[in-house]
Amino acid sequence: MKGRGTSQNPANRFERLHYSFADDDPDAPLPKTQFFEDHSKSIIATNDSPDVPFDASINVYRGCEHGCVYCYARPTHEYLGFSSGLDFESKILVKKNAKSLLHQELSSSKWTPQVLGISGVTDAYQPIEKKLELTRSCLDVLAKFRNPVGIITKNALVTRDIDHLKTLAQFNSAVVYISVTTLKNDLSRVLEPRASAPKRRLETIRTLHEAGIPVGVLVAPIIPGLTDTEIPEILSQAQEAGTQSAGYVILRLPHGLKDLFESWLEEHFPQRKSKVLNRIRSLRSGDLNNSQFGSRMAGQGEFAKQIQSIFQISCLNHGLSRKGPELSTEHFRRLGGPDDFLTELFGFE
Repeated sequence: MKGRGTSQNPANRFERLHYSFADDDPDAPLPKTQFFEDHSKSIIATNDSPDVPFDASINVYRGCEHGCVYCYARPTHEYLGFSSGLDFESKILVKKNAKSLLHQELSSSKWTPQVLGISGVTDAYQPIEKKLELTRSCLDVLAKFRNPVGIITKNALVTRDIDHLKTLAQFNSAVVYISVTTLKNDLSRVLEPRASAPKRRLETIRTLHEAGIPVGVLVAPIIPGLTDTEIPEILSQAQEAGTQSAGYVILRLPHGLKDLFESWLEEHFPQRKSKVLNRIRSLRSGDLNNSQFGSRMAGQGEFAKQIQSIFQISCLNHGLSRKGPELSTEHFRRLGGPDDFLTELFGFE
């Protein structure tokens, strides 16, 4: 299905009933993306995962129109009563009150200033953000409060918000990681159909670097047997564009994502399917997924060690740090009280 990561809509694992239909009409229109308002009463989510670099995050969208077939977040859509397949990329929930919720939570005396991650689950710069500007409105709040933020995205749209990012960078309170999966355009088109092309992501790194914003590259996900050989070149081109740090994540296939990915391989790379799946199993103790903390991001076994060595050597060769900058909460200021109305109204410092 052109422009989509998958055309399948597997049954929701939480639902007893589901419907299916056959549509073999080649002239049938592609499903349009639908947007639904999310009425969440909070915007900051917390986690206690030892292998996630932030304890609190913001997700203004649930579901992602980028349509990356490998996205580990696909099964989260099942909590909403949708499918992890086509529903995930065509039925998007939006938190239209994100700005006011964030202002309210940062104003609270209960809030402890800390780094907030953006795009911890779904990409905050997916296509609809260009119109709704919900992520931009949250950055506006973060810049006013001077609360540090770390962003992960694969969309060049992040450069639109350089003004807010530069404000935060003045207080050592911003870093952006650009996710690069492959440098091959033909692979990117079927792997992550509505994300920015690889060349544009490298240009985004350059633009952010030239604006004085700390920027890193995230080689993610590394798909063994398909994209792992690109690690050195991705790091080389990212360093040339201006990245200062780098990280990586091995492909994760939780719940029904395993079947979606297998079907995708059968459709696009049938000759490599067995090799890719066997490599994944070698990283996951014989299974296609392992959710164990400590190994779920990097895998385990000899092949995992090889990937780690290639990544480390490539970082060393290009002078890339494997740790991002330490962001500061020193300049955080709590707004929202009666003495702050002029600041909010007129933008006074």
